[in-house]
This record gives sequence, structure tokens and C-alpha cells, in this order.
Amino acid sequence: MDDLLGALPFRLPSEAEWEYAARAGTITLTFRGDGKPDEDQVLDYFADEERTAAAENAFGLAAMGSANEICADVWIPHFTDAPADARPRTGDGSRVVRGGGGDLSPWQGCDE
Repeated sequence: MDDLLGALPFRLPSEAEWEYAARAGTITLTFRGDGKPDEDQVLDYFADEERTAAAENAFGLAAMGSANEICADVWIPHFTDAPADARPRTGDGSRVVRGGGGDLSPWQGCDE
């Protein structure tokens, strides 16, 4: 995979960069705010693909968190030894995948 990525004119974002882009610079739980949506709101957020794709955050990025997106970081449990800046964590292992409804996970108990 690294060989393929090295040949492309772009790079994967670090997990920190992905998170910053997804939150659109906010410091709230999600770019929608600190409120935890109930089940009906979650279904409403993701039930309509066109509306989900059109739901832009303050940076104008749409559908952040609605699809799995690979980051440059190697996955390490619980952010152990995560860099203090936006550099990706390096090493051997699986890459971090963000999204896929990830903006809902802080209260889902999935230990992401």
C-alpha cells in the first residue's frame, strides 16, 4: 500500500488532520455541537444519502464521518504515545480508519 500511495500526487491525512477537518476547527464533541443525538436524530442524520453528502461543515467539507477513511497513522490502542502535533504515528501494523459514523462513536462504547 505504501508503494501505491508514494506514487500518487497526494498523501493520506494524519488522524489529527482528519479530526481537525471533520470538526471544522470546533472544539465541540462533533462539528454539530456537544449535544448527543438520540436514536431518531442519528437515523435522520444518516438516512438520506443525498442529504448526508450535502451536510457541509464550516470548512465546506461534506459527509465527513459517513464513510470509512484511511489515515496515515498506524493504529495504537488508546492514543498511547500519540504525537503532540499533527504528525502521523509510525510503525508496523494496521492503519487508523476514521469515519463510518465515527462522529457518533464517543458515546457508543466501541473503544475506538
